[in-house]
Parts: sequence; C-alpha cells; structure tokens
Amino acid sequence: MLSEPRSGRLAAWGNALLAGLVSPDDAVLAIVGEDAVHRVEGLPGESAPVGLTLALGRLRALGVAGLRVALPAPGHPLGLSGPPEFNARALEAEEAVVCHGSAVGLVPEVHEAGPAGDVHAEVVWHVLPVRQAPPADVPSLGEAERELAEGLREATEVLSKLDVAGAGPVAEAAIDAYRARAERGREVLAPGYPPRAVRVLELARRVALLVSLAYDHGHGGAVSSAEMRARAEALRPVERTARRAQVAAYNAFVEERERGAR
Repeated sequence: MLSEPRSGRLAAWGNALLAGLVSPDDAVLAIVGEDAVHRVEGLPGESAPVGLTLALGRLRALGVAGLRVALPAPGHPLGLSGPPEFNARALEAEEAVVCHGSAVGLVPEVHEAGPAGDVHAEVVWHVLPVRQAPPADVPSLGEAERELAEGLREATEVLSKLDVAGAGPVAEAAIDAYRARAERGREVLAPGYPPRAVRVLELARRVALLVSLAYDHGHGGAVSSAEMRARAEALRPVERTARRAQVAAYNAFVEERERGAR
C-alpha cells in the first residue's frame, strides 16, 4: 500500500491520454516509472506482446473510453465484476485495470531481475475478458472522503492503544518524508483528475502508510500472539477503507465523464 499501484499509474495516465490531455510519450514514461519496461500480452489482433504506446492506441480503437482500477484482497473483490478467471488473476496480483467501453481488462505480472542493489522490474500486462457490470464495493469520492477521515482517527487510536511503534515518531517521520517527496513536484494523479480525487488519494495513502508502519515496524507493546491478532483485526477495516478510497480516486476520471455524458 505504500507504493503507488501499477494499475493506478496505468489507469490515471491512460485516462489522460485517452482524453487527449497528455502525449503518448509522456503517458508511457509516467506509467513505466522506475520499472525497466512494460509490455502488453493477449491484445486482440496481436500474436505477440507489444509496447504500451501501441497497446493504448489499440485499446482506443477497440472502443475503450476509460480505465478503472481494481485492488482486490482475499474476501474483498474491490473493483472487480468478473468473470471468475479474471477475478482470480487480479486477486493473485492484488490489482488490475478494467476497461470502460470494451469488455477487457489488464492484470500485471511482474518479473524482477538483476544483481542485489541493481534489481529492475519488467512488467507484462495480460489482457483478459471481463464482465461489463458495476464494479464491486467502489464508493463515491464523497463517501470515500468521509470514510477516510474516520479511518485516520481509528488507525491512530488503534496504534496508540496497542502501543505499536508506528503510533509515534516513526510514523511522523515517514509521513514527513512522504510530504517532502510530494513537494518535490511528484504528481499524485495525471492531468484531468478533479481536485477532490487528488485530496482523497493523498489521504488514502497517509492512512495506508500508518497501517503499513503498524505491520512493518516491530510489535511495540503487542508482544503476545493475542495482542498481535487484536492489532491485525483492528487494522483490517482501516486498510480496507484506504483501498476503497484509492480505487474511488483513480476511478473518478471515468465516473465524472460518465456523469457529464448523461
């Protein structure tokens, strides 16, 4: 949850490209990020993997008008609409992109290579059929923002109550570092997204950061297995809230265009 999901980058910058707000080169550069290369496999009309530029152009030709994000977890098919094969692949990857306007979706497969200290990632996006139906459990931006405000309070209370290391200076230092990265000019979302979506995504990442710190930075005072289970149970709904908000933010571009077309 700390790092931006690849499906989020693909959807956000793909949407900006489809809307004519960015050039293909700029979109692909943003989508690839720090990875070595992205390719797309299984695209209709192509017998071999192709590059992102060609793939995004072909998706537009297939009628794709927008891209949505899914961030499923066990027991929570967030953003998915089926069929079972696509859902299973997306759940394994913990993310996917669902196309609006054409019954296909993309699931990333990541391969890492290189020596220690110089590892690079190569990503293959697998194109699979999807069911055109409302995505599961995706809130509106307004709902997500309200849930996040409560989720942030709950996360802080849980960490303090369980005496987890992430409740104090470690959490504040990580949040300060996140803010510093944002202030250096890193765009939270691609051009064309509403300001509210940017605000919701930033807050979702902050909540997710607190949850990750709780899991990753030692047990604090929660030394017994019972206390560790209590911490996990208390944080699970907060983590779900953050994922729901992330999906709502990334999908806001398509949702707003749909409302404008009505």
